[in-house]
Amino acid sequence: MNLELIDEIMREHNYNASGVISMLQDIQKKEKYLPHSELRILAERIGVPTSRVYSLATFYGSFSLKPRGRHLVSVCLGTACHVKGGSLIMDKLLRDLDTAPGEITDDGKFTVVPVRCVGCCGIAPVVVIDEDFYGKMTQRKTPRMLKRYG
Repeated sequence: MNLELIDEIMREHNYNASGVISMLQDIQKKEKYLPHSELRILAERIGVPTSRVYSLATFYGSFSLKPRGRHLVSVCLGTACHVKGGSLIMDKLLRDLDTAPGEITDDGKFTVVPVRCVGCCGIAPVVVIDEDFYGKMTQRKTPRMLKRYG
């Protein structure tokens, strides 16, 4: 549990309950997921029911209640990406990293997750690593892409 982190994030948002989604984003950015203990403390300190914080954390697909690797690899499987081979890229990444969707690789570097759309249909298929977008991906390009995060 990181009380200093919660205090810092709350201070940045003026301890205002209306900023709870932004606070959750900030916690996840620093912790790579939303730890249960920090969600309870956040709810208590901003004066909202813990159930409200959990409902937000579970409603939005971008939040995770379980730990993730240092780098989040999001593979778009929306219609355009699917048609252009997004699922093949997903399979290749999972094979090469020897992991399952949503799980952390043995070295702790990556978590690969499917996403429904990243809004970049014109450059499909798309993979997003952390905040970096890779368009017109192929199975051949995945090793070189991953190497940048090695």
